[in-house]
Amino acid sequence: MRQTSGRLLNLLSLLQARRDWPGPALADRLAVSARTVRRDVDRLRELGYPVRALKGPDGGYRLDAGADLPPLLFDDEQAVAIAVALRTAVASGAGIGEAAMRALTTVRQVMPSRLRHRIDALEVTAVGRGDEADSAVLVAIGAAVRAREVLRFDYGDQRRKAEPHHLVARSGRWYLVAWDLDRGDWRTFRADRIRPVTPNGPRFTPREVPGGDVATFVTERFRGELCVGEVFIGRAAAEVAPFAGNAVVEDAGPDRCRAVLSSWSWIGLAASLGRFDAEVEVAGPPELREACATLARRYGRASG
Repeated sequence: MRQTSGRLLNLLSLLQARRDWPGPALADRLAVSARTVRRDVDRLRELGYPVRALKGPDGGYRLDAGADLPPLLFDDEQAVAIAVALRTAVASGAGIGEAAMRALTTVRQVMPSRLRHRIDALEVTAVGRGDEADSAVLVAIGAAVRAREVLRFDYGDQRRKAEPHHLVARSGRWYLVAWDLDRGDWRTFRADRIRPVTPNGPRFTPREVPGGDVATFVTERFRGELCVGEVFIGRAAAEVAPFAGNAVVEDAGPDRCRAVLSSWSWIGLAASLGRFDAEVEVAGPPELREACATLARRYGRASG
């Protein structure tokens, strides 16, 4: 009986590792007859595994997806990889932390002690994690990206239409990289602020992302190269420079300097001006002035 169970596990492992298996190849790998392979396949079917017979000169088998999730088989490296992925999923910002921890507990319970020690040694702490995105929203966005369908969604108090190209995770927060149809330009949208509106729009032909690939685009986006502003600050350049980060600061008269700053968004750039604790005059562009006005209204409401 133990020999048969071991052979079934080996057969299942082979079927999971490759899409199609000729019958004779399976028999050769398991060192059994073709008849034994057929009997073992029938046993797997009884256990809930949807193994389909393939037509052909020698026949063959394929493990299909089923309506129910039968027991899965993983080798040591796969099991550890799954456990690590589940543990880090809590810090992913994908809104699946509780489900991931339950799944990790389930996987850990059936692991041999040698593997449990390896995953227990891994501790993950989320620092500065952003707002979590609803997992259902991520699935909806991912489906639109895959289908190349225009995504319609509410973003704050606005209805937006965009061609979704990539779903990106960065620093514990998820973003949609898309071509904004209303503004005719590339934008990144925070997934936790997106509320998809169904149904999706028509299919579209993918565009080339600036920089050639999404990694380059997102890196440049968060360096602030798309949101650059110029301001005059009511302090001497020597006083501002230590707090200016990557900004370019130069004297513009007594107790006054000019600074060129950048950020990942106009609101972020406007908010960063408060660190100088001084009067600020925005030289441009208009988007920065608008962002400052938006923040002024928000802060006014916050002050009561």
